[in-house]
Amino acid sequence: MKILILGAGKMGSFFSDLLSFDHEVAVYDPNPERLKFTYNTLRFASLDEVDEFSPDMVINASTVKYTIDAFKAVLPHIGPNCIISDIASVKTGLPEFYAACGHPFVSTHPMFGPTFASLSNLANENAIIISEGDCLGKVFFKDLYNRLGLHIEEYTFEEHDLTIAYSLSVPFASTLVFASVMKHQSAPGTTFKRHLNIARGLMSEDDFLLSEILFNPHTPGQLEQIIGQLTRLKEIVETHDTDVMRAYLQQVRENLK
Repeated sequence: MKILILGAGKMGSFFSDLLSFDHEVAVYDPNPERLKFTYNTLRFASLDEVDEFSPDMVINASTVKYTIDAFKAVLPHIGPNCIISDIASVKTGLPEFYAACGHPFVSTHPMFGPTFASLSNLANENAIIISEGDCLGKVFFKDLYNRLGLHIEEYTFEEHDLTIAYSLSVPFASTLVFASVMKHQSAPGTTFKRHLNIARGLMSEDDFLLSEILFNPHTPGQLEQIIGQLTRLKEIVETHDTDVMRAYLQQVRENLK
């Protein structure tokens, strides 16, 4: 299969390395500097080069801010049967775009990233495949993610957004709260250092990505739950009620099972 990857960032390079030994792969990035270290692939700095390549599939690995713009730029250079796909963690606007684009599509979300995951060992990681996608496209990504040992779930676009509001917005918001009240520690404990490393990793992500994940319409409901639990914990701490605290901690342990 001929596969064109849009974007030579960390995830684009990951998919390029992963696919280039089994498929004919080309990588396009408008910044030629980012193509320096791509291996075993064709390197395109102009979309005009895509015309002759004539890909069977496009994998859009552009940053979230430019996902739809990248699709719009490449559409005039691909055939009508070319499957277009995204790996975006935020699907805002994509269902509407796919419905109008006239191409078969597949949308997936590898639930790991280069900041925290070890891309050489993904056996404990997860991936979501959007159920509304093209059957052949879904089979392609199922096979690919199975080869990586990923656990795969198939969700609709709506179910995906609900899941992301919980699985990303909650830890992101909790980490932001931790970091916003953090003070320098001369002798930090182990737990503090672990939280600090998570916070630094999170804050190394693109501002637009963080904003778009938190702007998920389902996020406010999750934040209300966090606020409610913080209020409850504050009341328990203020009253020094050992029995209530013990019951609270037990409930938390039950949630972790």
